[in-house]
Amino acid sequence: MRLKEIRQALDAQWISKAKNADSDEQEVLSCQASDLISDILSLRGPGSLLLTGLTNTQVIRTADILDFVAICFVRGKLPQPETIRLAEEKGIPLLATPHLMFEACGLLYDRGLPAGTRREASSDS
Repeated sequence: MRLKEIRQALDAQWISKAKNADSDEQEVLSCQASDLISDILSLRGPGSLLLTGLTNTQVIRTADILDFVAICFVRGKLPQPETIRLAEEKGIPLLATPHLMFEACGLLYDRGLPAGTRREASSDS
């Protein structure tokens, strides 16, 4: 699914686009959702959209480390200006939707976007 389709499905608005790419055409393979940085750190980022209500710079740093395709803020939340600046520096597109996280996940799942998976836990046994 492309970001353009996600934007339409979620009634989302662009907050910031990637400078060196056509953000609307970026491919998204799965969706992850969380409002806890510790949970986000356990997710697989490559190819995934992150749905979150976190609007601080830490969510951008975390998404960058995990190589998320884009971030969509839920519940009508908008990030702080320094969060937008950092996302632009890192090349991470930002969207905002008025939908609750639960609704946003359902809308995307209903259109065929699968849930992402967690990274495999290491085993000490």
